[in-house]
Amino acid sequence: MADVIPFRQPSLKERHKGKVLCKHGHHKWVVDTAKQFDVKQGKLITSYRCVRCDKRKVKAH
Repeated sequence: MADVIPFRQPSLKERHKGKVLCKHGHHKWVVDTAKQFDVKQGKLITSYRCVRCDKRKVKAH
């Protein structure tokens, strides 16, 4: 027989941890170094990613 894994629903606190700040525009931006050059514009770009909600923004130089 297979091993039975107990399933527990995450509480509301666990589900929405860190998202309240992002909803009000207080993101925690980190530089994402995966993509540094935009092929369409032909420019260097800086790609930012929010650690909490994984939203992305791009700044062209």
